[in-house]
Amino acid sequence: MKNSQTKPKTTDETAKKLSAPTSKTTLYTRRFLRNKLAVFGVFILLALILFAIIGPLVSPWHYSDSDFLSLRQPPNSNHWFGTNAQGNDLFAQTAHGVGRSLIIGFAVSISTTLIAAAVGTSTAYFGALGPVGRWGEKLMLTLINFLLIMPAFLIIALLINALGGSWQLLILVLVLFGWMGAARVIWSLAMSLREREFVTAARYMGVGWLKIIFRHMIPNIGSLLIIQMTLGVQATVMAETSYSFLGLGVKQPDVSLGSLLSGVGDILYSAPWLFYFPAATLTLITLAAAFIADGLRDALDPNSAAGGKA
Repeated sequence: MKNSQTKPKTTDETAKKLSAPTSKTTLYTRRFLRNKLAVFGVFILLALILFAIIGPLVSPWHYSDSDFLSLRQPPNSNHWFGTNAQGNDLFAQTAHGVGRSLIIGFAVSISTTLIAAAVGTSTAYFGALGPVGRWGEKLMLTLINFLLIMPAFLIIALLINALGGSWQLLILVLVLFGWMGAARVIWSLAMSLREREFVTAARYMGVGWLKIIFRHMIPNIGSLLIIQMTLGVQATVMAETSYSFLGLGVKQPDVSLGSLLSGVGDILYSAPWLFYFPAATLTLITLAAAFIADGLRDALDPNSAAGGKA
């Protein structure tokens, strides 16, 4: 009797579980995990973050310490990645440089994505509110287009050079000049959203414009924002490397991957370790960001066949 009563209950529970709708998070995670390169990219990024956190703790040297008895020495048991011309331990400097570059990359990418999302969706939303709104939309687009054609690289270089330069200042100027392109893309997508029924209904129900933008429009382009943010980390790290390589970014005694690569071209053959270790970690960051962005695009895009079926 007991068995005959238990079996239908178990069968009913199993049927309920099977018929329960799959959540979006579970669906996206499954599609993302099918992309092996994307998963590999996550492991690379986590390994780099762990290296930046644990590296300075396990290294017997501080990144600013100088060993005057080991100037420009190749990798050895005392200095695992070797030393530079000033006797600084390259392992400690690379670990610190990875952390500094990632902090700059994530800070700039998150900030520019949030600014671009707010500006792009607001511009599109107010453009649908009559003649005054359309005039404001044209004015904002004109400003964005004007900022896009400005020589941002030169202006950023001049600002950093004039104000002395620091990694905090580098973050600020990269944010100031880095949101326009993404804002224009987001505006073009938000133009279709502003005509959707849920936005129109919310407007006629008297919902405030701030709530409509941040609770209805921006979440509907969340997949684009996540991909934009991931690619933004890669682009920012490359930009930081370029400015630091030219001596316009992170200043001594602080170091980043760009400052580590600055000036090693002349000694590439005599001290190749000074180039290979920072260049390898920089390559890993860009590869990880590219792999993760591809995986996110395939997972979040319902029309992508690369993510497979749910």
